[in-house]
Amino acid sequence: MTTIFSPPAIYSNFIGEEIHESEKKNMGNQKRIGEVEKKPRVLCLHGFRTSGEIIKKQVTTKWPESVINKLDLVYVDAPFPAEGKSEVQGIFDPPYYEWFQFDKDFTEYRNFEECLECIQDVMLKQGPFDGLLGFSQGAILSAALPGLQSKGLALTKVPKIKFIIVIGGAMFRSPAVAENAYSSSSPVQCPSLHFLGETDFLRPYGENLLELCVDPVVIHHPRGHTIPRFDEKGLEMMFKFIDKIHQLANDTSSVHEQVIEEEEAVYM
Repeated sequence: MTTIFSPPAIYSNFIGEEIHESEKKNMGNQKRIGEVEKKPRVLCLHGFRTSGEIIKKQVTTKWPESVINKLDLVYVDAPFPAEGKSEVQGIFDPPYYEWFQFDKDFTEYRNFEECLECIQDVMLKQGPFDGLLGFSQGAILSAALPGLQSKGLALTKVPKIKFIIVIGGAMFRSPAVAENAYSSSSPVQCPSLHFLGETDFLRPYGENLLELCVDPVVIHHPRGHTIPRFDEKGLEMMFKFIDKIHQLANDTSSVHEQVIEEEEAVYM
């Protein structure tokens, strides 16, 4: 777990003495002796009318241990019991849950604010989390949350999302949500990994989402709307992405600088 250090005494004892910015940065980048680098902690959001246990089975049975062991994956259930038949009934055992409800045009939602509050509550109780992984409805949420968070409309009490992994995802079709979540003037800033299935019915919408992400990485697979296995190329791309987010999860320099700035502000 990342430790937030108290500012060195020099900042409080010698307020009038100027400290060079490079010195502050170097102090922020230093790791404590013996500190173990942590795995990226990832909150996993399951698909529509499935569950945390189901996405866990999907991931752990299809992804190799060499991938899973590099991530700290946390699986949770959505807040609302399924209001209709699940597409995985007969394949995976119930209970089934859904994150929110929508109309036939996917443009109006029920319980959306409650969904966002539930996710934040999980992140407060089981975090801190570095990033999100989502499939289907969970992927749509995962792709929208960084933008909503940056505008102060969601996840305001938890650390900034550093990356997202989007499997079979798409953009929200509600104009009100989409305008706040992503736009050409305010794209998804954090690194993102996208899985696009050749026969996935959401593929065109997932491709549209890529255009609104600053740093997207795409793994293509021949399957449909599912969590896929890796081929050799996909596995290589996954490892590269994990290396990137591992650095983000263990980069404490921004945290140190924020603490220093807040401490200095107290004495100004």
